[in-house]
Amino acid sequence: MIDLYYWTTPNGHKITIFLEETGLPYKIFPINIGKGEQFQPHFLKVSPNNRIPAILDHEPMGGGAPISVFETGAILFYLGEKTGQFLPTEPHKRYDVMQWLFWQMGGLGPMAGQNNHFRNYAVEKLPYAIKRYEDETNRLYGVMNKRLADRPFLGGDYSIADMASYPWIVPWERQGQNLSDFPHLKRWFETIEARPAVKRAYAKAKEINPNPGIRTPEERAILFGQTAAVVR
Repeated sequence: MIDLYYWTTPNGHKITIFLEETGLPYKIFPINIGKGEQFQPHFLKVSPNNRIPAILDHEPMGGGAPISVFETGAILFYLGEKTGQFLPTEPHKRYDVMQWLFWQMGGLGPMAGQNNHFRNYAVEKLPYAIKRYEDETNRLYGVMNKRLADRPFLGGDYSIADMASYPWIVPWERQGQNLSDFPHLKRWFETIEARPAVKRAYAKAKEINPNPGIRTPEERAILFGQTAAVVR
């Protein structure tokens, strides 16, 4: 059994997609980040960065005590190794997948996240910041589109690299992008969107959090006003 500490964000969706794809038994423990539940001591034990998602595996590879993992790239790598699925073992294919996983972690996720923040959540609308992150998101979409021009998925076959990137393309309209400008990316997106496991993962999100978004000053202060003091 995998304990999944989760909230309905792109990073959270990455892990539910993998778990639904593989059929691993898991239990969701919702961590409502708008209410500050990410600062609770029991959660910080598995995710010291006070960010979702994190997992606790009660049956780790090789046995022994439960293993906790935080950071989505590390979680996907761990689960890929545990199951032997969606992470190739042949070196050329394996590192093709790994480089695109890290590309998402270091590029697409952070840049699209800042894009979303300055476009949709920042109280003060700063044209420079909005254009900066819209343009960089657009560039990254172009990188994906070029990569997908001659292969169905980022690593060739469907893999953890695709599961990591897909949730960050879902809100393309909120990011100020037009998916039709990127035909290969659009084809990839629609292919993943149609997968039954992906549909199940997003259905679970709606059950847990039917009305996503940041709606109150209190939520804004919790999410965007963090300093070192909050985790002491």
